[in-house]
Amino acid sequence: MIRGRDHYSLAVRRPNGEITTQSSKLSTLYTGRLRNIPLIRGIIVLIETLFIGIEVLSRSANIALEEERKEMSRLSMAFMLIISLSIGIGLFFITPLLAIRSLDSFIASDEASNLIEGILRLSMFLAYIFFIGRLPDIKRVFAYHGAEHMTVHAHEQNLPLEVENIRGFSTAHNRCGTAFLLVVMVVSIAVFTLIGRPSLEISIASRIVLMPVIAAISYEIIRFSGAHSGHPLVKLIVYPSLALQSLTTRQPDDEQIEVAIHAMKHAIAVDQGEIVTDDNSENGITGEGKANSQD
Repeated sequence: MIRGRDHYSLAVRRPNGEITTQSSKLSTLYTGRLRNIPLIRGIIVLIETLFIGIEVLSRSANIALEEERKEMSRLSMAFMLIISLSIGIGLFFITPLLAIRSLDSFIASDEASNLIEGILRLSMFLAYIFFIGRLPDIKRVFAYHGAEHMTVHAHEQNLPLEVENIRGFSTAHNRCGTAFLLVVMVVSIAVFTLIGRPSLEISIASRIVLMPVIAAISYEIIRFSGAHSGHPLVKLIVYPSLALQSLTTRQPDDEQIEVAIHAMKHAIAVDQGEIVTDDNSENGITGEGKANSQD
């Protein structure tokens, strides 16, 4: 999946080898004026990523398995989003808090308590990424993730989108969602340290209520690092994020790179008006086509 200026595109290889491409127009919430307001835009990006991620995974699975397409309603996506966020916050924010609070009698310092909680949270996150990355299906998803990054690198360097040009680039990218998640983990330590160590009820509430604030700050950090990626100090700061992507990306094969190329070309063509779209279509699909795997 590649996000363009006003649309995002999806490319999926069918079992018969053909590559199907689709594109959907982005909501004005994701492209309007709010997207330019510092801090607010971080929350919008988080919402966009979650909603589009769920939609794209569902649609791509249907296409790849050649099942009857059943577009998810906004209500269904909202429900899945709530469930996903609840599990994520419960696992990576509430669980470490409860674990460390059980040791309150052994930790005198509020700062130390929050630091240890943050280290535990980060360790759980890394362990989770490591173990799911060993699943065969997830390995394949991570390879497509790497192909997306490599294709974006080639596009940013204004190189022709061909497999031989893309193959030479890294699977890591500064603006990756993995980098965003790592920054969230680090920023949360600083934010929760400022709160101190209030009652357990207030601490649990803070882990939920302050998530948008943490996401907003984290996005600004990611945005700044992307704009100053050539600075030596910034390179040093973002190195852990790039290193983490060794867990969430894999070296793709040529066929996977071809799929990423089709997604990128389709996104560019739609944004430039080279593909006629029907932005009022009921299911949100604004353009579709097929390409032979040899293209």
